[in-house]
Amino acid sequence: MQHHNWLGQKYRAIFGYTGLISALAGTTILLPLIALIAYPEETKVAWGFLIPGLFLVVIGLLLWYKLKHSLTSLSVEDGSIIVVLSWIMAIAFGTIPFITISGLNFTQAVFESTSGWTTTGLSVIDVSKASHLILLYRSTIQLVGGAGFAILALSAIIAPAGIGIATAEGRSEQLVPNVRRSAKLVLNIYSGYVAVGIVALRLAGMNWFDAVNHAFAALSTGGFSTRVASLGYWDSQVIETVTILLMLLGTLNFLTSYLLLTGKLRAVIRNSEIKLQVLVVPLCIIILWLGVTSKLDLTLNKALRVAFFETITALSTSGFSTVSYTNWSSIGWLVLIVLMLIGGGTGATAGGIKQFRIYALYRGVIWEVRRQLLPKDAITEPDVWQGETRHFFSDRQLRQISMFVFLYLGIYIAGSGIIAAIGYSLPESLFEYASALSTVGLSVGVTTPDAPIGLLWTEIAGMFLGRLEFFPVFVGLIRIYQDILTAWE
Repeated sequence: MQHHNWLGQKYRAIFGYTGLISALAGTTILLPLIALIAYPEETKVAWGFLIPGLFLVVIGLLLWYKLKHSLTSLSVEDGSIIVVLSWIMAIAFGTIPFITISGLNFTQAVFESTSGWTTTGLSVIDVSKASHLILLYRSTIQLVGGAGFAILALSAIIAPAGIGIATAEGRSEQLVPNVRRSAKLVLNIYSGYVAVGIVALRLAGMNWFDAVNHAFAALSTGGFSTRVASLGYWDSQVIETVTILLMLLGTLNFLTSYLLLTGKLRAVIRNSEIKLQVLVVPLCIIILWLGVTSKLDLTLNKALRVAFFETITALSTSGFSTVSYTNWSSIGWLVLIVLMLIGGGTGATAGGIKQFRIYALYRGVIWEVRRQLLPKDAITEPDVWQGETRHFFSDRQLRQISMFVFLYLGIYIAGSGIIAAIGYSLPESLFEYASALSTVGLSVGVTTPDAPIGLLWTEIAGMFLGRLEFFPVFVGLIRIYQDILTAWE
């Protein structure tokens, strides 16, 4: 009986937090309605946002106010339940505008909603026919999905479950010791980047509507565009340069951003992820230029621009593009696949395995070779810099990273295999699923409105698992199942 009472208390707290985050998701769905000031002719479709948005806000706030007195300290496992439930609610209700306004079927709407909230950028919508409200809605859910519900919730409340929720959503790093203040700093940095990005893109040549949408999508490393040809529509070196800077800021660890803004350049330079980027980015640009773009019918300037832009958009998992990849050679596809799998910075808006894990494994390999050459009684540990702190890795930590990478690649191979079994070529399958699992959004033409249902659901699963990094999803669902069994005993 005592255990049942504790379980009831715990789930009242879980539903309270889920209610608050659901209310934030509902508010996000309502935000595009602000654009009616500029586009009053689209008022007739406003109900498609009002119904799901208001419902989530009302139900979420009712749960929060009714159950917040039950709030208690929750574990990371409990935080995983909150994160999984909140993301499912956001994606589920986020499908409604796509069904009611854009006319997508259920699978297509779930796909578009998942792609938006997870900041993937793969799309089955014809943007040339989409309303302004839908286009802004897609960019807005990417902006919020990039920040993460944990950051939004923690910046609004002081909660005993704060660390558990943040860790479950992949935001365990804190800029300052106080969880709530750290969340506010992240939100302020993110908002500042967005504001500067909008103005910069407007000055670079976009109209205000395009500038807002692309700034949202670039900083969130989402990649939804208002144009069929994405950034290639403008064919502007200035716009591409601004977008590259925004994508790099979006993929930068927020802790590194904080150090950069506070002038601690030494800590930024010795950061492990920065070191990896300094090595990988120039190398891949050279490979793409010499192996792909220089052989296309492009000027020297354009070939270099394409090589540079596509390297950054793949590594940052942003998903914007300036050219089609259908005429690229195999080496070009391979480079983009590797970059997409590596992904962006830990704790940033980007997806992928994450640069920190790749660098940690590299250091682990170097350490293992050195250890084999040292006397048996010598004690050494691989180290990396995170912020201003030097971290030493134990065997246990390296094992955890190795298991994550193994699981990531295993799911990647399985998903690619399913797509290949549906009927696509192996290169196409490997490329498209790397894009989905790493929440990138680049495509070689596989993901289309008339794509098979099996393909779309495979990518939906990949986007969801990739955004939440597997373990919170598995732990949250298993814990819910175990608690249900316990409640029935």
